[in-house]
Amino acid sequence: MPGTQDLHSGLRTPKAVPDHANGDDQTRDISAWETAEPHDWLGHKLQCQGCRHEELHRDGRCRRGRVCVRDARARRIERFFRENPSGANDYLDHPYFEVRTLAVRFASVFRLPALIDDPDAEVRAGVALRLPTVRIEALMADPDRRVRIAVASRLSGAALLKMLADEDWFVRLIVVRRLSATSLVSAVHDPEPDVRRWVARGIDLKYLPALAADPEPTVRQIVATRAQEGLLLQLAHDHDIRVRFTSIERLPYPMLATLENDDEKIICDLVARRLAEEKPGRNSGEEDHGIGA
Repeated sequence: MPGTQDLHSGLRTPKAVPDHANGDDQTRDISAWETAEPHDWLGHKLQCQGCRHEELHRDGRCRRGRVCVRDARARRIERFFRENPSGANDYLDHPYFEVRTLAVRFASVFRLPALIDDPDAEVRAGVALRLPTVRIEALMADPDRRVRIAVASRLSGAALLKMLADEDWFVRLIVVRRLSATSLVSAVHDPEPDVRRWVARGIDLKYLPALAADPEPTVRQIVATRAQEGLLLQLAHDHDIRVRFTSIERLPYPMLATLENDDEKIICDLVARRLAEEKPGRNSGEEDHGIGA
């Protein structure tokens, strides 16, 4: 399960690296990006003189172009809050969304309810990752998937189950990754194969037959990696070669004899190999004796 820091990182759209950038060229590009003349979010050049944080600058806790809450670059703003977390409360109403988003991570949790309706989704997502779960259920219906993903990563029980009805498949995927093995039965008919694949990996074995006839072969193949005897034999006759192969690899020896006449040579070879390897009474000593004779 990803941690809070990982979710924070995932909610921000990564900056693209030019296709031609590689090796020393990429290093120079990054270096130039870091050392460029710093500007604020409105495009004005930054000056330390007259800034409210001049004292922090003298103490080395605020450095122009590196650690600065007025900078337009999120990395520099975050460094500022990491070095001066007590100042985060003062920036929860800042007009620049990056400042509010980053301030939410460090501000007092008691100040966060005021931002639950913030106009920016990343701010609301940050609030969802920190407020007590009883305070974030209203965000289950947030219009932005990033916020609902954050909510799904926090809720549990009946509230989490409700999010299986979310319209976004990735939100539902986060939900099923956090549900118990028995609760996963509620998602066996999810319209998204990726969700059902995860369900097949984790669902309680007694509910596994519900996925044995899934329309997606890769879901049935996962079922075959976990199925037991009767269900496994059923899947060994599946119309998809991948499902049959996976099933036959796991079938008990006595069930293999009925599968020698498969239409696919690779399946016939697998059955023959397994029959030869697992023939009762056969062992390496008998083989050696036969060769020596």
